[in-house]
Amino acid sequence: MLTKQQLPTPALLLDLDKFEMNLARMAGRIKESGKSLRPHAKAHKCVEIAHRQIAAGAIGVCVATLAEAELMAAAGIPGLLLTSPVADPFKMARIVDTCAMVVVDHLQQVAWYDQAAGAKKRKIDVLVDLDVGDHRTGARTPEDAAEIAEAVDVAANLELRGLQAYSVLGSHAGGADERKNVSEKTFQVASRALGIMLRRGLSTEIVTGGSTGTWQIDTGVADLTELQAGSYALMDLAYRREGLDFENAMTVLATVVSANHEGFVTVDAGYKAFSTDRGYGPEVVDLPGSTYRWGGDEFGYVDRPEGLPKLGDRLEFIPPHCDPTANLYSTIYVCRGQQVEGVWPLKTL
Repeated sequence: MLTKQQLPTPALLLDLDKFEMNLARMAGRIKESGKSLRPHAKAHKCVEIAHRQIAAGAIGVCVATLAEAELMAAAGIPGLLLTSPVADPFKMARIVDTCAMVVVDHLQQVAWYDQAAGAKKRKIDVLVDLDVGDHRTGARTPEDAAEIAEAVDVAANLELRGLQAYSVLGSHAGGADERKNVSEKTFQVASRALGIMLRRGLSTEIVTGGSTGTWQIDTGVADLTELQAGSYALMDLAYRREGLDFENAMTVLATVVSANHEGFVTVDAGYKAFSTDRGYGPEVVDLPGSTYRWGGDEFGYVDRPEGLPKLGDRLEFIPPHCDPTANLYSTIYVCRGQQVEGVWPLKTL
């Protein structure tokens, strides 16, 4: 059996004990709240992780792209929800084949999906995506959302299921109070849309949204029926800085490849090993007083006033952002302690 010391670096690691604790904690709280969990698989793009999330109680998984939908569908993952609006009839035809529930934020998308489903002689479930303040995707107003919902409701090959009200801003709003404020505003907008839809006799069976950043807040929101939180399973430095206390189950293993200077060493993990979208680098696990600096595509520097690691030492790092870090790797090494218990493939396209 392999150990961490035998792995080629940089390597993406998953601590099974911490991962299982994260799954159990989220599943337990969701069950207590009476809501459902459809975790976002864009965080990991890993079929094995999706299977384990469902085994822990999830009703399915969310996906962000056609490639993710096809990956999960081919593996028999049930309850797929493609959370991104699509504006490509050729993609839509392939999405219909996955049997994923989809979202729309424009009348033209309704027409395209209806045509694609009809051509395949299938009926697909549809949610209306509502802009709750991010201005990224979603119907512009609650009134627009209701109009789109009416179009879905009368389409021959579509089944209206409800509303998507997801706030990306709430995930990292800057502290618990601000995340709560964003979540409250999100569902105030959603509530107005739901009210209009209900008065028009339209389905509001599903109201999906929420994130790891607002999970404890959103479990108490009456209108929300299911959470899309995904990063909780892996965790990262960005969420830890927000005060989230799930275990950091995902790390990157690197090797000290140069140790010729006072005050710092060089490791074999740089821009190609970690996400770079957060404005800061990773954090070394269990090396207090140390800091990381980018050193190029393949290198990084670990600074420490004293007690530097030695040439050949292995260091683990908590990445800044789990989703784009996982996207850099084709496999994740699954570990208990120092032992590698498995190697799970990741879909990186």
